[in-house]
Amino acid sequence: MTHSALASALRLYLVTDQVSLLGHTLTDVMMAAVQGGVTCVQLREKQLTTRDFVAQAMALSALLRPLHIPLVINDRIDVALACNAQGVHLGQSDMPVELARSLLPPEVFIGWSVETMDDVTRSASLPVDYLGVSPVFATPTKTDTHTPWGLDGLRRVRAITALPLVAIGGIHSGNALDVLRAGADGLAMVSAICSAPDPRLAAQTLRTLCDGI
Repeated sequence: MTHSALASALRLYLVTDQVSLLGHTLTDVMMAAVQGGVTCVQLREKQLTTRDFVAQAMALSALLRPLHIPLVINDRIDVALACNAQGVHLGQSDMPVELARSLLPPEVFIGWSVETMDDVTRSASLPVDYLGVSPVFATPTKTDTHTPWGLDGLRRVRAITALPLVAIGGIHSGNALDVLRAGADGLAMVSAICSAPDPRLAAQTLRTLCDGI
């Protein structure tokens, strides 16, 4: 997949969070978000057993694949292989990117979270397909990361890499345009969609912003 095609696929990127679902099911929230315009879904499950994680991944894959919405698995290469996910996202403490690339089919794309400029510089020598700039703003859903990048930090990242950039952390309809103008190709959303009273409407509002720039 070319950089431009991947950037388009990552434009409005839902990251799941069971804690943020406000009593709704993950499937219902995800499908409402897709109806509203989400272009990519990352399944992030830190608490499930492997068996339950695989079952959840396969169920979501069966719903998303006919809609041509990529499913990305956070961290777990084994789960990604089991459900034939289109992508994998790795953090700084996850499996080394080079090893993940050797285990995955070539068509599966890899995203990598960058928290410092040193990470961004390193990415040039790694087999990664996009960068997750994390966090752009402070957020309660990501408490184990470095100081937020801010918009100026995001601009610095954009200036030194041609890879698609997905911004995550504290992004909502009020600052989404600023983030896109600072160089992000995609917006990753957790609570702005998962905790919205109407996930479809929340996604639709954000997608309209994405399409307007």
